[in-house]
Amino acid sequence: MEKNNFLDKYAKLLVIMAVLFGGLSGTFGAIISAPSSAIGFWRLTMSLPFFALPVFLSGERRDKFTEIVKRERSTLIILVATGFFLFMHFYLWYSAVKLTNVSGAAVLASFHPLVVLFATVFIYKRKVDKRAILCILVALAAGAYMMSSDISSILTGRMLGNLFALGSGISMGLYFAVGGKVRAKVDGAVYVFIVFASCWVCFLVSNIALGAEFFGYPAKDYFYIACLALFCQIGSHAIWNLCMGHVSPLYVSTVETADPVAATLLAILIIGQYPTVPELICCAVVVAALLLYNRFENSGEK
Repeated sequence: MEKNNFLDKYAKLLVIMAVLFGGLSGTFGAIISAPSSAIGFWRLTMSLPFFALPVFLSGERRDKFTEIVKRERSTLIILVATGFFLFMHFYLWYSAVKLTNVSGAAVLASFHPLVVLFATVFIYKRKVDKRAILCILVALAAGAYMMSSDISSILTGRMLGNLFALGSGISMGLYFAVGGKVRAKVDGAVYVFIVFASCWVCFLVSNIALGAEFFGYPAKDYFYIACLALFCQIGSHAIWNLCMGHVSPLYVSTVETADPVAATLLAILIIGQYPTVPELICCAVVVAALLLYNRFENSGEK
């Protein structure tokens, strides 16, 4: 793990804070009228200078960045791919919360451990505790049950939103799985900047391709997007990435399991959006199953 006295001391607390800030994303996304591509573009545009400064104001980091861009092409390709999967996560997530409850979307988006499990078993050929697999199956069953409650609106409304949320979770899993391949050997600030810059480029292209407007949205939209940049991009995603080199992946994934709970509570407090009974039940089952999954999956790493 990287050596940094501040992060080594406070990383676990920062991860908890990042979960709380990340829980705001669904609420803000639900009340912003701008389309998903515009939300993501402006979220990254507002926050990217914050991540560029530590790289380009430091000669050492600037040299590391230049080394990756000019000579470590395989590492650069992985980082760009990581940024693309982050783009997919954001785009599908904001599309989801505009169509379905924040609580339900957060539950389905929390299935990224499934992707990690798949990569572990079928790509990295590592044995996984059978109890961990069972926990994922239970979580999937709970998610499927919740989606079945909206089966009458297939491809429209809440059902489509649920599908977007599930896709968001899968994209997040790919984001973690791919980025984790190089995170340990890349400086934290350089890693975050390249990944977020790649994500920004994806949003720029998608905004143009989809014909979405860059300007002309209500002032409140830009205010809430600025909140997304401050709390969710800087206070959550950046903290996730920086802490990955200072705490175990198990701790990060375990704490992150609380995201559906945080998202649900914040949606209730800020916009008065209450979850349905099936969503509450499924949220509890998914959180419990993923907590057990993290425990059993770790026990297999002997």
